[in-house]
Amino acid sequence: MRITFLRNLLMLGAFLCLGFMQAQEVSGTVSDASGPLPGASVIVKGTTNGSQTDFDGNYSLSDVPSDGTLVISYIGYATQEVAVNGQTTIDITLQEDAQALEEVVIIGYGSTTVKDATGSVASVTSEDFNKGVISSPEQLIQGKTAGVQISQSSGEPGAGISLRIRGTGSVRGNNSPLFVIDGVPVSNENVSASGADVGVGTSGSKNPLNFLNPNDIESMSILKDASATAIYGSRGANGVVVITTKSGKGGSQGQWNFSTNLNVAETANRYDLLTTEEFIDAGGANLGGSTDWQDYIFRTSASIDNNLAYSKNYGTGNVRATFGYSKQFGVIEDTDLERITGRINVNQRFFKDKLRVGFQGTISRINDNVPFVSRTSGSTGDLLAAAYYSNPTLAANPNASASPDRNPANLLAYYEDLTNTNRYLGNISFDYSFTDELSAKLNLGIDKSDSYRGQVAGPQILALENGAMNNGRAAVSNLDTQNKLLELTVNYKKQFENSNLDALVGYSFQDFNRNGQNIVGQGYGSSDLNRILRTTSQAYDDTKYFATDYQGYGIGTFADVPEDGALFRILNLFPTPNVTTRGVPGIPVDALAVDTFDYTDELQSFFGRINYSIFDKYLITATFRADGSSKFGENNKYGLFPSAAFAWKLNQEDFINEETFSTLKLRVSWGITGNQDGLGHGSYLNRTRWSQLGINAGSQVNAPATSEIAFANPDLKWEETTQYAFGIDFGFGADRFTGNIDLYRKETRDILLNLPAVQPATSPFVFQNVDGIILNQGIELGLDYDIVQGEDFNWNASFNVAYNQNKLTDYAGPDIQAGNLYGQGLTGTVSQILTNDKPLFTYYLREVDENYNVATDPTIQDESGLPKVTSGLSTGASYKNWDASLFFSGQFGFYVYNNTANALFASPQIGSRNNLKSVIDEGITLSATNPSTYFLEKGDFVRLQSASVSYNVPLEEDGLFKTMRLSLNGQNLFLITDYSGLDPEVSTTNIPSNGLPSASIDYLAYPRPRTYSLGINVTF
Repeated sequence: MRITFLRNLLMLGAFLCLGFMQAQEVSGTVSDASGPLPGASVIVKGTTNGSQTDFDGNYSLSDVPSDGTLVISYIGYATQEVAVNGQTTIDITLQEDAQALEEVVIIGYGSTTVKDATGSVASVTSEDFNKGVISSPEQLIQGKTAGVQISQSSGEPGAGISLRIRGTGSVRGNNSPLFVIDGVPVSNENVSASGADVGVGTSGSKNPLNFLNPNDIESMSILKDASATAIYGSRGANGVVVITTKSGKGGSQGQWNFSTNLNVAETANRYDLLTTEEFIDAGGANLGGSTDWQDYIFRTSASIDNNLAYSKNYGTGNVRATFGYSKQFGVIEDTDLERITGRINVNQRFFKDKLRVGFQGTISRINDNVPFVSRTSGSTGDLLAAAYYSNPTLAANPNASASPDRNPANLLAYYEDLTNTNRYLGNISFDYSFTDELSAKLNLGIDKSDSYRGQVAGPQILALENGAMNNGRAAVSNLDTQNKLLELTVNYKKQFENSNLDALVGYSFQDFNRNGQNIVGQGYGSSDLNRILRTTSQAYDDTKYFATDYQGYGIGTFADVPEDGALFRILNLFPTPNVTTRGVPGIPVDALAVDTFDYTDELQSFFGRINYSIFDKYLITATFRADGSSKFGENNKYGLFPSAAFAWKLNQEDFINEETFSTLKLRVSWGITGNQDGLGHGSYLNRTRWSQLGINAGSQVNAPATSEIAFANPDLKWEETTQYAFGIDFGFGADRFTGNIDLYRKETRDILLNLPAVQPATSPFVFQNVDGIILNQGIELGLDYDIVQGEDFNWNASFNVAYNQNKLTDYAGPDIQAGNLYGQGLTGTVSQILTNDKPLFTYYLREVDENYNVATDPTIQDESGLPKVTSGLSTGASYKNWDASLFFSGQFGFYVYNNTANALFASPQIGSRNNLKSVIDEGITLSATNPSTYFLEKGDFVRLQSASVSYNVPLEEDGLFKTMRLSLNGQNLFLITDYSGLDPEVSTTNIPSNGLPSASIDYLAYPRPRTYSLGINVTF
């Protein structure tokens, strides 16, 4: 028995010794070409024994078999496997994987890859961004993703951009997706002061994302279906665009980067008008001069764009700081956009990497200068209209009268419109790991802006009948906005033997404040435009404290009691609407009118998401969010937004040949998202407000009256969009050829509309949820193929196309006319209608027969302003140090109403106004006051959006510069279309008729330029 015991003891000792010999501790550092890689995964192959590198790139593993294999991975880098072979120190340098970088998708409160995503998501990285003159982030991804329509409203620098994902899902809202910048959801509302009408009409809004420097953006992820967007609940109905900015990657020594671009722009197209000789020959009035008015107001402009960046990874953290300056001049005189930006991104780890602190901050200044260009400028039109219709025999003299028409030289010389907008966006986050599986994150953000806009028509202005002539008229608008964010999320990740769980719960609170003043003055003792603006602002500063708790006030002679002389009337809202009169303060203005506003909306949310994968084949996602908004009454303050999705990686099944399919995944999803855009503040309440004070042509202040803004509706609730989607992702030849097909159906219910109230009622209108369904359904196809892969030569092409059918069905509300037209004799006329069983923005026009006879009454047409098909084609090739690319975009199946031709070129008669050569040649006479299908044209087009060629200059290793890249780029190089106007890609967003927006109405659009850019980019 002793012998047996001794033998067993010896065997146990040998076994333990063998185990200690085979199991060991391994440590080392994981790096890339720039320095340590924090957060890289190091795992023993075939086990759950693993770790992540700290911020110095260090890792340590125990119980590692001496004959085992380490698997090292990091998002964006090629995964490596390293045999241990008894080593105790193993250092690894990972190489960037371009394909892996493209697959990373930043989603709501986390990230994934395209292969692991259950929803319809796409990511565009900085390598694939559109090149050239980029004013706003949306332009970076135009045409890059199927189902995403991006249109710039005009060619004006910084003009508003329309972005729609999978169609138009709301009647009143702007249908723009939610933008999330480094974890901070930003408002879609304009942050630039909107200005007032000083007799020249109103102008389109600027793009609220202009403040973000495109050079600071690393990637943009587009979340399209409800599974991807439902984590944002009430703000995800129109899709979500997640913008991630660049972080420090400069290595321990730090790295500088500088880029500069010189851009030259010219008008891509002009109207073919009669020359001076042709005008006289056609019977036009000869005034003795000779002016090509298009040449007079248009110009070839040169612009600059400079960017300086510093980045560094210093072991326990990284930093990136940037400064950008650009000044973009428009192709119309007196147009420019100046942008000054500064940004800093800092990441730091504490307490053995358990606490991760991040800060992202942007500060910007946007200076806009625009001429007298307005869609609502009245029957005589704006600067563009005047240039198109003006008599070419009129001399280019600013003081020459063209009454009753307008002189373009006069409008350029004596009108000024300046906007200055400061914006600050920042957030700080604290991410703490309690264990390897449980972590929590606190995110605090603020988005703050202040904007000033000054507009002035000098006393020298001609053909303005509102009193500006000989007096001067100015408007000063101030707008301050503030968006504060608090978010807390808790994340639990657990890896089981054959499955993985990723669970997230969170709370979010945001409030949005908007306040400001609109000031109008008339009658100045100066002809200096800048001095008039300063006087207007000073008059407000000198009087704003003379009253308290006011909505507005007026100083001057009031039209209802002119015999009383100058008065100071104060409009109060509390405790009840009332008017008080005080002693008149001394101001150097004949009349001054002030209106103020200040309101705050709040959004509170609770949300959660579970991602569960089984065998890395079956992926399940479930999301839920509850949103409470102060825009709704007590009965429906909260909306509930669930979603679910399932994905199946078929290529990992035994019955699928991996040599045939390198990727094959099926996706199916369902979800509900909400929308409150277009609703405004307090629309569920019965609210009374004073109408704005106005100043008439005689410099008298008009006495206002109170008006009902909204009628009480405590049952007002969210507009809800239910979306069903099915998709297939596929890849062949190690994903050399990849693609995806998506089918979807979106149904928007409880449509938010401002409809006439049932009379008798205290308010003529009431916001309500109307029965009906806005249906968007379609199919998307995206393809990407590496045609040639070689050591020196590579060639890639990608193509996307999407078809979307839009229709309003089961609509129980009244037909609503919309799409106001402008021009002489067109005031009050409309061109579009909201009606059942038709797409949104359906045209409502009089028919024209083959003999050009116009019907008496308008009828509902089968044409809409919404494109049915959108597409994009990109191709790029590289040979050694050279690379080149082409990008085409197209839209099809939509119609444009040529309001410009209707207003200016309808009749071939020549008198004091010019016209198109084609109109004179054809001799077709149509009444300009009679809008009809004659001016309704197909808008289909294909555009060569950009072409570029670049060269990477070979450099000495010990030289000053590490890299140097030269580039030449062209934008809007040619356009293929049958549309007779300047450009069919117009996006009118004014809301002049019954509270409904319009689309594809072309009236005096700012011409889209053709641009050439020469750039240099160096690192050192």
